[in-house]
Amino acid sequence: MKEIGKTAIMYALADEDMEKQIKKEAEKRGFILLKGRVGSMNTEKIFAAVETAAARENIVRKDHYRDTHALYHAIQDAFVGICRGQLGLGNMLRTVGLIFAVVRGPRSIDHQEDGEWIAVVLYGTIGAPVKGNEHETIGLGINHL
Repeated sequence: MKEIGKTAIMYALADEDMEKQIKKEAEKRGFILLKGRVGSMNTEKIFAAVETAAARENIVRKDHYRDTHALYHAIQDAFVGICRGQLGLGNMLRTVGLIFAVVRGPRSIDHQEDGEWIAVVLYGTIGAPVKGNEHETIGLGINHL
């Protein structure tokens, strides 16, 4: 995979065996990857989980405004995708169970001159807070650093 968005999507969707293979190949191409899980009816918890994991794994530098700002906007774009433009969870009686992937690197390995970018994918389920009433959802956000 050459592109940051495709790499992030494939990594988020990968099972354990494929995850290792994708990460190994992506790292050879200059990407830094992380994957995690979060579930909540609270929007702030989704953002906080992704931001905390990205800082902990040194994908973003907490003391660099551009890193944290780009990450925030990538999360926000991915969140818009999973919520279909209606930003809200608990206040709209919705809950999510998500896998998140964060990838940092070139926009494409064919466009290294564009500098570094960050991509966030949120994939999982969304629905009413009643077990069995959820459906799949996915969102992607990409921002330059």
